[in-house]
Amino acid sequence: MSPLNASEPAASASPLADPGLKEAVRERVLAHRDELLALSRRIHAHPETAFEEHRAAEWCAELLRAHGFAVTPGAHGLPTAFDARLGAGPVTVAVVCEYDALPGLGHACGHNLIAAAGLGAALGLAPYAERLGLTVRVIGAPAEERGAGKALLLDAGAFDGVDAAMMVHPCPVEVADFHSFALGTLSVRYTGRAAHPSLNPHEGRNAADALTVAQVALGLLRQQLPPHWRVHGITTAAGTAPNLIPDSAAAEYEIRASAAEDLAELRARVEDCFRAGALATGCEVELTRPEPDYLDFRSDAGLLALWRANAAAAGRPEPVESGPFACTDMGNVSHALPAIHPVLDITGGACGPHEAAFAEAAVSPEADRAIVEGAVAMAWTAADFAAARQVPAGG
Repeated sequence: MSPLNASEPAASASPLADPGLKEAVRERVLAHRDELLALSRRIHAHPETAFEEHRAAEWCAELLRAHGFAVTPGAHGLPTAFDARLGAGPVTVAVVCEYDALPGLGHACGHNLIAAAGLGAALGLAPYAERLGLTVRVIGAPAEERGAGKALLLDAGAFDGVDAAMMVHPCPVEVADFHSFALGTLSVRYTGRAAHPSLNPHEGRNAADALTVAQVALGLLRQQLPPHWRVHGITTAAGTAPNLIPDSAAAEYEIRASAAEDLAELRARVEDCFRAGALATGCEVELTRPEPDYLDFRSDAGLLALWRANAAAAGRPEPVESGPFACTDMGNVSHALPAIHPVLDITGGACGPHEAAFAEAAVSPEADRAIVEGAVAMAWTAADFAAARQVPAGG
């Protein structure tokens, strides 16, 4: 049998990790349960937004150091990232942790749970890494909600040498084969010419009007877009007083498409709408990208098959199939190496991410269950992946 790879389903991968060893891994996760839940609640109680997650990153690093991991803080040029390593096996698996919060909503996306589950998987594997043939990496990834921290880490080489990457995310539904939209961001700034609206309006160049023209163009464009393409945004500045023609206006927009390949075309069409506003009003427009594009997430088939079996064995509910929803910079990682991003139900559909109620759900008993079961299932999946990768060709 050949080693497991991205194009080879894992359901038939044999032999997988020793069942007794996997049970020992589960017991180690359970032994750390109180520490993991305490970490989750600590991060939840002290929300930090993108690139400001100094306490969360340090708390994660402290726990990993206490259990034998070599931790590099401020890793790969990002002050609130970290890179932790243990073991020297031939197969390297990275567990990815998020811990940033939403402005004004705290942990209404449940990233406290993601961090705790990721550390749980790593701590469960730690005593057995050598026997499993694993090098265990924990990559602390800041700024998922805004800033595309994983895209920056990927470009900086954080995932070089990693054979597979994984994380879990809380959700109102259980999905194993997660699909996300590709997302791009756009900052728009118009510059016009100030004038008095009754004394000398003919000398003005109205930047707010430029933005209005662009928004009308975007509204008409939406009629011609495919069903899974999205354009949405807000005006952040459009004048300061009604008796002054605005000489500046600004907006922040997002664009989404079901595949990264479509994002470039959508961006070009949207940017043309903003250029039309400038052309129509005699203003100037500056279009910038405040962060890297978020690529659509693509699950690795082999790794996903291992997750399905292990998640069921760990006690997770039967997953449902779903089309693309949300966006994540883990999508960028999935374009570079085998990866999975299962989502774990913690609300039964009662509420979803980016709702205030979801922040409460992120420290509920169901969230605690997801931390432990998600950690066990990820650890088992890493163990099985390593076992399958180490089967000699023709074995």
